[in-house]
Amino acid sequence: MKVVALLLALVAGASAFSPIAPPKLNTRAVRARPQTSALQMAGASGAIPDMEKRNLMNLILLGSVAATVGTLGGPFLYYFYPAGTGGGGGGLVAKDAVGDDVTFKGWLETHQAGERKLVQGLKGDATYLIINDDKKIENFGVNAVCTHLGCVVPWNKAENKFMCPCHGSQYNYQGKVVRGPAPLSLALAHVDDTGDGKVTMSTWTEEDFRTGLKPWWS
Repeated sequence: MKVVALLLALVAGASAFSPIAPPKLNTRAVRARPQTSALQMAGASGAIPDMEKRNLMNLILLGSVAATVGTLGGPFLYYFYPAGTGGGGGGLVAKDAVGDDVTFKGWLETHQAGERKLVQGLKGDATYLIINDDKKIENFGVNAVCTHLGCVVPWNKAENKFMCPCHGSQYNYQGKVVRGPAPLSLALAHVDDTGDGKVTMSTWTEEDFRTGLKPWWS
């Protein structure tokens, strides 16, 4: 009996020192608990971190791009701007192949009677200056742009015509259409000496002397 009582006492003492199991954690409750991010907290306060810095950097970047495009694009666009006007009456001074002003004296010294040679005329279009049989420059120039699809029409001295190589349109020695598919004659421009000896062109607004019709180009 004493032995049994002693064993029971030992068992009771050991149970007193056994570890206590930790309480179970409710993981569902933890998962369901909403999380509040820093961005949501910032939105609730009405401010976004570093927004002013971002706007400043965007403005600096935009200004840099605009300055670069303006620097590179300005000269490019200016290249296509028509040459400045010269002489009286708002006319445009004709330019030769290298961009120099064309003068009556200089042109007649280097070209022969009957020749039709190109200069840069109104709106930058290629335009024929015509030297007549009296060795004088005619008072009209003939625009070289074909009225069909815009090809530059060369002068064919052997045929005494302007003959378009693109689709076969033909114009007489004054630029009047004589064969299609071009529907209209070549445009005219006035050629004048405004007193400084330079060949000056201006828009032809009067009746077209070749057709008796109003000019289609003005």
